[in-house]
Amino acid sequence: MRALRLSSPSPILRLRSGQVSTSPLALVESPLNPQSPIPNHSVLIKVRACGVCHTDLHIVEGDLPLRKSPITPGHQVVGIIEKIGSDVTMCKVGDRLGVPWLHTTCGVCEFCKRGEENLCANAQFTGWDVDGGYAEYMVAHEDSVVRIPESFTDEAASPLLCAGIIGYRSLIKADVKEGERVGLFGFGASAHIAIQIARYWSCEVYVFTRSEHHRAHARSLGAAWAGGAEESAPLLDRAIIFAPSGSLVRIALNHLRKGGTLAINAIHMTPLPEMNYGLLYGERTVRSVANATRDDAVKFMSLAAPANIQTEVTTFKLEEANEALMKLKRGEINGAAVLRMGV
Repeated sequence: MRALRLSSPSPILRLRSGQVSTSPLALVESPLNPQSPIPNHSVLIKVRACGVCHTDLHIVEGDLPLRKSPITPGHQVVGIIEKIGSDVTMCKVGDRLGVPWLHTTCGVCEFCKRGEENLCANAQFTGWDVDGGYAEYMVAHEDSVVRIPESFTDEAASPLLCAGIIGYRSLIKADVKEGERVGLFGFGASAHIAIQIARYWSCEVYVFTRSEHHRAHARSLGAAWAGGAEESAPLLDRAIIFAPSGSLVRIALNHLRKGGTLAINAIHMTPLPEMNYGLLYGERTVRSVANATRDDAVKFMSLAAPANIQTEVTTFKLEEANEALMKLKRGEINGAAVLRMGV
């Protein structure tokens, strides 16, 4: 059984971007010392699990340009606080917490003042601007961490921290109301949580995906129907696109009723096609979903246990992160991929 002391070097995965087929993540040693100071409002976390997200894939392959190089990816982190900064007041040593995508914001711009800090121009993000959770230890700002319901294991909780939070925000931004007919385009980690929230709200859910494996998964989670995006289905009240394919916008609008809303949950997407204005006419709304707020994280976590959210995960060792990303890219993961530390 492997054991690491905090005063000993600890493994982290460092990235210099490249196609995931070239295994661009390399396992290196990062010295972390309990006597070393950490920022006043930060916490030192011993990572137990970290989800593998499509955003990580976009960072690794250069779809999102590196903001720090080298960088340790990972922003769906579950761990235990080992040390706190001198001004930390919201958590203590020994707490099990989650670290999501949003790291820090400026706190003074118009967006931050309106509670829309997800739109802050100076926002920093975990695993993109600062080192993330593909590591055995990491540092996080106290404002960015969120409490996790005790009923979730480390691995099960990990996808909640991005896939779950952003899926919840997507439903809110799609204006989903109880009992409506909702369409989900693409069925990966976020959609497999979003469908459970929608079903908790008594919505009728239609899932559009090319993978028969994913269609079966959607049906098992309560989808009223699952099929291809070009297939016929009843008109939808609301729809969310999870797949990073701009061509789906035109297809999704074809499925949407007048007055309906389409939310696009993608940080990176292929170009949107030219389309007939008639697809949008009739007071249909199209909006993007950009990151998530701290309030989203708190509200979703308070909902996860009552809604009995079940996350399906495939676990990998830290050193298997390149393999996990490759399987994610190929659509071979049902639910979410999670790196498990110390195994």
